[in-house]
This record gives sequence, structure tokens and C-alpha cells, in this order.
Amino acid sequence: MSYQIDNFAAEEYRKSMRADCANCFGLCCTALHIAASSDFAIDKPAGVPCPNLQSDFRCQIHSELRGKGFKGCTVFDCFGAGQQVSQVTFNGQDWRESKETADKMFSVFPVMVQLYEMLAYVTEALSYRLPQDLHKELTLQLKDLESLTIRDADNIQTLDIMKLRKPVNKLLSKTSSHIRHTITNSIPTKRKLNYRGADWIGKSAKGKDLRAADFRGAYLIAADLKEADLRAVDFIGADLRDANLEGANLSTSMFLTQMQINSAQGNNQTQLPSHIIQPSHWAS
Repeated sequence: MSYQIDNFAAEEYRKSMRADCANCFGLCCTALHIAASSDFAIDKPAGVPCPNLQSDFRCQIHSELRGKGFKGCTVFDCFGAGQQVSQVTFNGQDWRESKETADKMFSVFPVMVQLYEMLAYVTEALSYRLPQDLHKELTLQLKDLESLTIRDADNIQTLDIMKLRKPVNKLLSKTSSHIRHTITNSIPTKRKLNYRGADWIGKSAKGKDLRAADFRGAYLIAADLKEADLRAVDFIGADLRDANLEGANLSTSMFLTQMQINSAQGNNQTQLPSHIIQPSHWAS
């Protein structure tokens, strides 16, 4: 990636940040701790392969995951961190080759996922029309994050993710405020826009105009957002589990991830950002 990045290049970069399971060694099925719940049928300690993981790193119940109590597996997305760890950090080494390799790889993977999440947000921010100084700050942040993803395993394990998130969050907040402000100026009636951390669990907002609202960290579990206008809404950290998005317009929603959408309900009439793929379990 060149030092300068235009809006189109940033948009394509963001679209490319998807898991490539064929080039990963089943890290999400092995490295992570899983607690038995409504989303996972079993308890699985970190570093222990899921019993459904086959020797070729494919899932033997992939087409039946939701029906067999593994809904969480169909929700998870690593932004492409899995293949980065497998093919770049460890240069194609299979974690089964040695315990030392396995321990390091399983430790690096969760850190890389968080780095890639930040990369995804920053590249999305760069796809918007922004003031030149903000665009420059984001470009520098992108360069810094990219440099971290290619460090060796020992170095990556020592990264302070919370410290790294602070400047990223500041830039994303600036981006969100700028974009949402341009939208609110065109909305004829004044309405509440700040719903940060709001508890909308089970709330009905069917058909509502929520353009440019800030739902950072909001609890939207099982909320009825059917046919709602959610353009330019900031969704960083929002919990969309089982939210009804049927017919909703999220075409220009900001900082929406594949994982959030995978956890929600929708249909063919739901309009999604270009970097989001419609989940296969959604209604037609």
C-alpha cells in the first residue's frame, strides 16, 4: 500500500479485508476460548482444537453449524487476520509442527485480529470525503498499523492494544462527527442524535429515520429496526445480535462490521455497505 491513499483505493482495501479460511490453519477454531452458551454448544479452552475441526482445517459440520448449536461460529469474522498470521507472521508453518509454534501462533492471533479491526475502521474512514488534515492523520495511522502487522511473533505479542486504540478512536470520532454533521445539516427537523451506549434491547424503531445517529456501544439486541433509515449511522461497538434489519437502509452506515451483520437478522431488501456480504442465513 502506497503512502498516499485516495477514497477509491481505501474502499477497495476495506472490501479486501475478509477471512480467507483456505489460507488459515483453523485459528479461530483452535486459538480462542469458547464458553458454552446459546451461541456455542460446548466449552472449548483456548489452544484446544474444536472437535469439529478436521485434519485439513475444514469444519465437518460447516453447513449445519446454526442447527447444531454453533451459531457463534457463523458470526465470527477475523477481518483477514487469520491468513496474515498463518502465511506471513509464521510463513506458512502449521501450528501442529511444534508446541512452541502452536503456543506463539495462538497468542498472536487474538492480537492480530484487533490490529486488523483497527485497520478496517481506518481504511473505511479514508474512503470518505474528509478535510485534508484529517485524511493525512488517518493515512499516517494506517501506515503505523500496517507496520505492526508485519512484525515478528515475539514483537506482536508484546503490543499494548489498549494504548494503540486511543489515537485510532480519536481519529474515528473526528471522522464520524464530520460525516454525520454534513448529513444533519440537510435534515429539516432537529432530533436526538446521540445514542451512545443506549439500551435499546427489544426496542421498536420500525421505519424510523435515524440518519446520522451515533449508536457507538449501544445495545440493540433484538431491536426492531425493520425498514429504518440507518444511513450515516455510527455503529462502532454496537451490539446488533438478533436485531431485525429487514428492509433497513444501512448502505452508508459507518464502521459496521461483518460480524455485527452476521449476528443480526435481515433479508434481501436490507441495503448494506459495499464491504459487507449478506449472510447466508438471512431470509429471502
